[in-house]
Amino acid sequence: MSIQPIHFFQLLAENNIDFFTGVPDSLLKQFCLCVDDNVSNDRHIIAVNEGSAIALATGYHLGTGKVSLVYMQNSGLGNAINPLLSLADPEVYSIPILLLIGWRGEPGVKDEPQHIKQGKVQLDLLNSMNIPYCILSPDDVDWPQKVTKGIEKSVSGNQPYAIVIRKGTFDDYNSTSEKIDDHLMMREEALEILIKNIPDDAVIVSTTGKTSREIFEIREKNGEPHFKDFLTVGSMGHCSSIALGIALAQPKRKVICIDGDGALLMHMGSLATIGNSQPDNFYHILMNNYVHESVGGQKTSIDSIDVQGTFRSMNYKTILNVETSDELSAKIAGFLEKSGPGLVEIRLKPGSRADLGRPTIKPVDNKSNLIEFLKK
Repeated sequence: MSIQPIHFFQLLAENNIDFFTGVPDSLLKQFCLCVDDNVSNDRHIIAVNEGSAIALATGYHLGTGKVSLVYMQNSGLGNAINPLLSLADPEVYSIPILLLIGWRGEPGVKDEPQHIKQGKVQLDLLNSMNIPYCILSPDDVDWPQKVTKGIEKSVSGNQPYAIVIRKGTFDDYNSTSEKIDDHLMMREEALEILIKNIPDDAVIVSTTGKTSREIFEIREKNGEPHFKDFLTVGSMGHCSSIALGIALAQPKRKVICIDGDGALLMHMGSLATIGNSQPDNFYHILMNNYVHESVGGQKTSIDSIDVQGTFRSMNYKTILNVETSDELSAKIAGFLEKSGPGLVEIRLKPGSRADLGRPTIKPVDNKSNLIEFLKK
């Protein structure tokens, strides 16, 4: 039987864990919803990336002497490796942290291509970093003992300890969290307008998650080829740098980067590089629905910053904001005629079709097809 998220949370509370931070993951969605409902905003911080979460947990330990819980998808472990080894490791500052890691791409469990390699090397990575761990499964009856021993090991050894979560480990949780205002248009509607107005020789580089899935399905529905689109199915936060690389290599071709708010925040420093490079063929489209939608709908911190002011400070030349389909239809063609780098922030309501599919073209074929197109 799956673990009730509230029971897991209560066990952590009994062991004096009262600070939670990390980046949401679909395998941890139910637990994260439970934390949202039971922890104040100053004790639950959804971090911009996993490395920042490790640093936050370190700071909280320094200020309180307590162990924090840091949650992440295993694909985000790469972002956390540097602070885990150069900050929290017993050979450096020796910081006790409880890691909760969703095991995407577990060998023998069907998953998407971007998770396969990460899942295959998951335990090897922890072993190579000398991070002790346990694995929790849906049928674990002794999970309280495993978790308690893990916390004790983290405290006694002043070191990180990982709990690796298999698919289906957490049962459903009925959240009472406030819902985000939904008067805005859906992302798929905005993408259809964008694709209709993009020049034939332009390239799209889209962010990970449902944005790329929707672009693929829109092309399918329209009977259009996929070779003009680079669907960044992994590497969250890096699609703008990929797009910049293409823009610099192909200065006469318009490159449209379709980004998400969570992904943008994860590696926002890339904006400085784009602004410094000043590619006049680079167009940044921010699909802002204020949540990490693909992994559970937890809020990002995007509404705490001045998005347009931030891009302006990074030397983007044109800054637009749209909220309706009429606005987007009226402004997008003119925006793409201007010299880049430019931004269109599209404010959206969260959500997607229940029957949304996934790309049927392998990532390596997507790459090869795009390269052939770019040779023309």
